[in-house]
Amino acid sequence: MPSPLYGLYERRLLRQLDSGNLPHHIGIILDGNRRWAKAVAAPAAHGHRAGAEKILEVLGWSDAIGVKYVTLWMLSTDNLRRDPEELQALVAIIEEAVSDLAATRRWRIQALGASGLLPPSTAKRLEAAQELTRDVEGMTVNVAVGYGGRQEIADAVRGLLRERAEAGASLQEVARELTAEQIAEHLYTKGQPDPDLVIRTSGEQRLGGFLLWQSVHSEFYFCEAYWPDFRRVDFLRAVREYSHRERRLGR
Repeated sequence: MPSPLYGLYERRLLRQLDSGNLPHHIGIILDGNRRWAKAVAAPAAHGHRAGAEKILEVLGWSDAIGVKYVTLWMLSTDNLRRDPEELQALVAIIEEAVSDLAATRRWRIQALGASGLLPPSTAKRLEAAQELTRDVEGMTVNVAVGYGGRQEIADAVRGLLRERAEAGASLQEVARELTAEQIAEHLYTKGQPDPDLVIRTSGEQRLGGFLLWQSVHSEFYFCEAYWPDFRRVDFLRAVREYSHRERRLGR
């Protein structure tokens, strides 16, 4: 699309947003890096690096419309079983991307995932990014690295059982009193609102384990573009569609 028309279309999309009904929390499944690389006859690492370069741009778009939380799924627990050589390159790219993001001190970084499954160097880099941005106000960026929805729920239940046991409760007492709210308080995203909108790129129409608990009432938007090709118009289309949906929230 010629650039003048592209700019006009962006402005049209912005006008079509319902400013009173914009998402406070957006979850994004960054999918399609490998297929993008294959399409341009490049190694998988080239696609992962192109995807990492897209992150800052998308966060800027989110911040500009007043989003308070963005959760980026950067590495799943399933990804940890990939070819070791590709995984090593991918993890190094993620470490660099998160560190660079934290260095801007534009947003607060929060790591989500099973850190014990990650290489020690990766866990340290994520912790350092959190610490560097702990006092930053504004939008919170959750980087989901070594993340799996089932793993999160298992960790939440395990944490709840451990906490109640330390308080002297028996297993029977815990089972009798267990509530969904108690489990939610032990999720990686505790204290944060659930995602209003979940975007997945690359044309795949499934969650794949992303925020299984939190997305029960989320709206979903599936975009055909691979993550490195995700444009501002794609982002605005997703937000526009969200802003015009009637959310029933299970009612």
